[in-house]
Amino acid sequence: MNEILFALSEPTRLRIVELLRDGPLPVGEIVHRLELNQPQVSKHLRVLGDTGLVEMQPDANRRIYKLRAKPLQELDAWIGSFRRIWDERLDRLEDYLDMLQEKDTDNNAKD
Repeated sequence: MNEILFALSEPTRLRIVELLRDGPLPVGEIVHRLELNQPQVSKHLRVLGDTGLVEMQPDANRRIYKLRAKPLQELDAWIGSFRRIWDERLDRLEDYLDMLQEKDTDNNAKD
C-alpha cells in the first residue's frame, strides 16, 4: 500500500493516472496532454508500472498504457475501512444532535 500511496503522491503521476482513468493512451498522447518531454513521462510511467498501477501493451512501434484495476481496488478497500469509521462516528453525532433537539423542544413546550 505504501508504494501505491508514494506513487500517487507525486502530482505528475497522479495526473497520468487521471488521464488513464478514461481509457488506455499511447505514451505520445500522455506526453502531449501533460506538455512534458517524453523522458520525464517515461520515468513517471516506469514508477507507476513498478507499483503495478499501470501496464504497458506494445502496439507496433507504440507503447499503450492502461490502468490496472487490482491496486486501485486495494486502495479503495483501504480507504473504505476509514469510511466505515467516519460513518459510525457521524451516525453517533446525528443521534446526539437529535437528542439535544428533542430536549430543547421539550423545554420550549414546558415554557
